[in-house]
Amino acid sequence: MKKSLILFFSILTLLLFGVQCTFIEKNFGSKFKEEVYILDLAGIQNRGFIRAAVDNNSTGYYIYRGRRMGYEYELLRDLAKRLNVQLHLVMVADIDKAFDYLQEGKVDLIAMNLEKNMERSEKASFSIPLGKMNTVLVGNESSGKITAWDQLASDTIYVREGAVYKSQLCALKDSLLLKYTIVTTPDHEETLIDQVADGTIKWTIADQNIAQANATYYDGLDISWKVQKEGDVSWVVRENSPKLLTALDDWLEDKQKRFIPDLYAKYFLNSKNSYFRSNSPFSSLAGNQISVYDDMIKNGAEQLGWDWRLLASLVYKESRFDTVATSYAGAKGLLQLMPVTLERFGVDNPNDPQQSLMGGVRYLRYLDKFWMERVPDTSERLKFILASYNIGHGHVEDAWRLTMKFGENTQTWADVSKFLELKSDPDYYRDPIVKSGFAKGHLAVNYVKDVMSVFESYKALVEP
Repeated sequence: MKKSLILFFSILTLLLFGVQCTFIEKNFGSKFKEEVYILDLAGIQNRGFIRAAVDNNSTGYYIYRGRRMGYEYELLRDLAKRLNVQLHLVMVADIDKAFDYLQEGKVDLIAMNLEKNMERSEKASFSIPLGKMNTVLVGNESSGKITAWDQLASDTIYVREGAVYKSQLCALKDSLLLKYTIVTTPDHEETLIDQVADGTIKWTIADQNIAQANATYYDGLDISWKVQKEGDVSWVVRENSPKLLTALDDWLEDKQKRFIPDLYAKYFLNSKNSYFRSNSPFSSLAGNQISVYDDMIKNGAEQLGWDWRLLASLVYKESRFDTVATSYAGAKGLLQLMPVTLERFGVDNPNDPQQSLMGGVRYLRYLDKFWMERVPDTSERLKFILASYNIGHGHVEDAWRLTMKFGENTQTWADVSKFLELKSDPDYYRDPIVKSGFAKGHLAVNYVKDVMSVFESYKALVEP
């Protein structure tokens, strides 16, 4: 009797926690699964920006002398221009997490060199190939040049989690009856290459382009042994974004002959440029400086109560950190102040970086005070200040009055910017409440977007 009861409860437990689990998933799974995220091209264009996951490496996306650079960055910037949207980049070091972000709608596109396989194809839709890529073994020349796989003997090879490297090595190990050990790690390929270079580990695997870029500034790396012959690499989108996929494929077809090969040569075949970009103190890859004026900018930002990287973004947008820059309209200096503004805020020599910057800071403080009562929220007020800096606070104030007249929210930039854009329309700039007349308000709205976009990049790549 006791044995019968034990058998009965064992079967019942199996049914409840084993068989029934599968049954529940099959019949009621939709109740437990999260809602599928759906947003295709029209939705992205209506939203106004595309979000792309990019890898955190020395060739994909970084800051060099204040300027955003990178192979994937320049490709994506051109794609965004084609789609007529802004570009928002999301840095993701974990490839599996990038696929999770895609499914959850945190990104619309994964812009990494991804090799198509069955597991990935079940999660997402692959574009036509951007090109072909070799996978190479990275070692130190002091360990000896590899000419056959069995020379690795029982050595350990460290590979990045989520990449195809492990499956490639496992296939070789099984087919050739090899003895090496494969260890996966969350570390990026470049971190593992650093460890090979300093002798912490002996071997790793990387895409050939990443290995080539790193070999330009590490003497003694051996990247000659190929793990696998050339294979196609692509970008991916969600399966329910067919129109985005079509637009992506059309763009890639247009860019295959000239644009993509030229960019590839710029970032992977010019070893001198790659070395300087990767080792300059004014690169987010090697240092944490944006410009030679960082200390001045930090001091000015402290007076404003701003993140210094925001003020640096404004300086970059205005002058590209060129102290003698002069615009067609006569604006001068780091923050491109007009002659009347220079005089008003005490700048005698606009080519003096200290004077020019601090004159701009005083002007920004004036604009902050001007908008403080009308727009109490700091993050919202920043956009009013930036727009005013670009087009003049009189035009932004006109847009603020129009926003109030038409019953929308005067404390949000989203609402006020719509009316600023309408200041080129006679129905609006001739309204009696408009004091400053016609303006190409869309340029100021885009200016704010550009400064904030640079700021987001600086925040992602440069420490506070």
